Amino acid sequence: MTIALERPVSTTDPITLIDPEVTDRLTHRITTDHPEISAPMARRIVGQAAAFIAASGQQPGQSLVPSELVDHGWHAFLLHTVDYAEFCQRVVGRFVHHVPTDEDEETASGPQATRERTLAAFRAAGFAVDEELWPNLAKCTQCHAGCTDSPKNG
Repeated sequence: MTIALERPVSTTDPITLIDPEVTDRLTHRITTDHPEISAPMARRIVGQAAAFIAASGQQPGQSLVPSELVDHGWHAFLLHTVDYAEFCQRVVGRFVHHVPTDEDEETASGPQATRERTLAAFRAAGFAVDEELWPNLAKCTQCHAGCTDSPKNG
């Protein structure tokens, strides 16, 4: 079976959504907080975090979850509230809140289905998926009680 598309699907590198100065700040934050992550890897993480935020904003009410690495980028962005708020308004048209799940709350479909739903939302929004950064999902339950950035997990 062949499916004909009316228009070609283009893929956008999500790093282009972020001002280069902001990208540099976020990259620096990630490499400072996570010295095991190189600057080039941190930059890739920032790009995937931008795509995650944008895709999340386009899928209200649908549970999308970042990978552990992309979660580092999202948390770095959240710490830069002015930059984060501006990005959300410009790219999504509204603020995208970080809403951690309760510790005993699981996504009904399971982690693999949630990962696939998240990456499908990326692709539907036209963003390139950096597969190497998506081996597993973050366990983000109440920040500083279970997030990948949590001191409890270090």
